[in-house]
Amino acid sequence: MSAPVSSDRPFLNRRLAAFGTTIFAEMSALAARTGSINLGQGFPDTDGPAEIAEAASRAVLTGLGNQYPPGPGVPELRTAVAAHQQRFYGLAYDPDTEVLVTAGATEAIAAALLALLEPGDEVIALEPYYDSYAACIAMAGAVRVPVTLRPYAGGFTLDLDELRAAVTPRTRLLLLNTPHNPTGTVLTREELSAVAALAVERDLLVVTDEVYEHLVFEGSHTPLAGFPGMRERTVTISSAGKTFSFTGWKVGWVTAPPELVTAVRSAKQFLTYVSSGPFQYAIAQALALPDAYYEDFRADLAAKRDLLADGLAAAGFEVYRPQGTYFITTDITPLGEKDGLAFCRALPERCGVVAIPNQVFYDDKSAGATQVRWAFCKRTDVLREAVSRLRRL
Repeated sequence: MSAPVSSDRPFLNRRLAAFGTTIFAEMSALAARTGSINLGQGFPDTDGPAEIAEAASRAVLTGLGNQYPPGPGVPELRTAVAAHQQRFYGLAYDPDTEVLVTAGATEAIAAALLALLEPGDEVIALEPYYDSYAACIAMAGAVRVPVTLRPYAGGFTLDLDELRAAVTPRTRLLLLNTPHNPTGTVLTREELSAVAALAVERDLLVVTDEVYEHLVFEGSHTPLAGFPGMRERTVTISSAGKTFSFTGWKVGWVTAPPELVTAVRSAKQFLTYVSSGPFQYAIAQALALPDAYYEDFRADLAAKRDLLADGLAAAGFEVYRPQGTYFITTDITPLGEKDGLAFCRALPERCGVVAIPNQVFYDDKSAGATQVRWAFCKRTDVLREAVSRLRRL
């Protein structure tokens, strides 16, 4: 039976028509169909700490969170998030008025952009960008203005002059992601200071996606909200999925001044309303894990980064060794290739490995045409097998 059609107008609204199925769905389906090792989508292939899984189980069995939790999130988690920000960064937030729990960072981003933007507002985002940024800006009716991170000296760098030039009287908001997915770039204190000064000078709001905050391999993460003049204008977003390897639980959060939290919550309440009830109690416990957990987690991923980066270099790729996240970006030009999308679609048949073409994260497709992203948040034996297969190239 066909769907009723009242006119020639497409069913999908024009703001979302350009996005289609995500590249992650396409490449994960390709991995399943070909039996390939999936280094495309960024989820671990092992679960996080058993004690945290047990805490979630206890919550379910004792009736904690099985019914709708409070709209802002359970008090235990909001208190834990505030304690985390104080513990790691010296940032004080009121758990009752300045913390909001969301269905992962993805909902936090959507709610923040839907709440804070009006149609026609301009949003500056670093490209390559996580794909939900573009979709959420479009849903808000705003205009995306990309500032491109460019390869330099084995990594990617932000041109601060280009950033400044991108700001116009219509600019409402900066959308910042550091540690940066997909490039693995971690903005320096000097770069963040310049971004902060620009935001204060031009009176801009800033939304920062900091989900990889505990995956900085050299040095440490510096939140933008800690710079002068930034706390009152910054919506800081993070989540439990990447830090504790429970990506399916979808527990994220926002920290911001009361006025900004209230605005974001106004949009969030009409998205999921609430979510992840029992898991919120477990993540409250996870955030209080000792420093040794965070240090061991980071060291394990750093070793996996090096294993895959060395293997990719040996296979002939130009490798941009990441400073953070659990992704490596490579360039396929040394292999005689020039189209990352075609390369990734053919790769499973060539050697049984799946990766993601970075060009889908760019407005300027040519800037990322030869870049391919690989996830190293997998078991060591899986990475070794992937490296072995890539030698066929």
